[in-house]
Amino acid sequence: MSADPHVQDHFTGWAAMAPRAPLEPYRFDPGPLGAEEVEVRVEYCGICHSDQSMIDNEWGNARFPFVPGHEVVGSVVRLGEQVRGLKLGQRVGIGWYKGSCMHCHSCMEGSHQLCGTVKPTIVGSNGGFADRLRAHWAWAIALPDSLDPALAGPLFCAGSTVFAPLLELGVKPTDRVGVVGIGGLGHLALGFLNAWGCEVTAFTSSLSKREEAQRLGAHRVLASTDPEALKAAAGSLDLLLVTASADLDWNALIGTLAAKGRLHFVGIVPSAIPVHVFNLIPRQRSLSGSPVGSPASMASMLAFCARHQILPQVELFPMSQVNQAIDHLRAGKARYRVVLDASR
Repeated sequence: MSADPHVQDHFTGWAAMAPRAPLEPYRFDPGPLGAEEVEVRVEYCGICHSDQSMIDNEWGNARFPFVPGHEVVGSVVRLGEQVRGLKLGQRVGIGWYKGSCMHCHSCMEGSHQLCGTVKPTIVGSNGGFADRLRAHWAWAIALPDSLDPALAGPLFCAGSTVFAPLLELGVKPTDRVGVVGIGGLGHLALGFLNAWGCEVTAFTSSLSKREEAQRLGAHRVLASTDPEALKAAAGSLDLLLVTASADLDWNALIGTLAAKGRLHFVGIVPSAIPVHVFNLIPRQRSLSGSPVGSPASMASMLAFCARHQILPQVELFPMSQVNQAIDHLRAGKARYRVVLDASR
């Protein structure tokens, strides 16, 4: 054991030993700290549907034993010798990605999230359901002091995912924007778009969420499964942001777009999207999708959140009750994100 109190020969966390298995205590060797890596003492970690998908190995790329967790907030405890811009004790967040090559065209133009060798936090390595996590310094984003660290974790995945299109697509305050799905991603999208200045329409499969959606930032709420409601909204939106993970009537939703409108996906819908080009070409509509944002985009998001005090609506669980927290998520009871407190 090293004499330095910040150096741990092993990390401890919670791992699934097989697909769909409950998580159990797990001790692992992180290896030597890289020259450009920071080591973070985990304080809070959100649970995302992607963690659940990886635990279940739905995408076929989970490696077991598997330690989930990619919405981490914590304090820097070690710095590699080539780390820039961070200091010991600083509170940072780490999201879906924790590294990129830093020399390809995408990285050099500031689109690190599009790097061909970008390194996901929980694919091929251990995540944040642990006492420590390492990342390249560029992907450890400083958390503003005015944001509650207990609530901020989901911003680094869900928040970044819905904020990045506002920058990438040049969304204007005068735009009319719809959000499909009022869940972990969607509830943040409503708050961002409202503060951005847009006219915001929420599309939900359950109109029982009407008041909640309005409280979160929607100006109007429509049923995403009601053909008449979609027909009444025809041609009214400049952008429709899909945060849901369900199959819907995509041609009807495309019909709600104005000329040059865009249907943009950030949620993982389960099936292929059957769309006829005649729904796109005559009014120059388009389909697109995007992942989380770049490190610079995430820093801009955090500054925006601090200015407007936008934070996820979360339910806190002790890290020691991680399996109960995952069951809560699986049951669809999360409102709207679950966060684990590593101190308990």
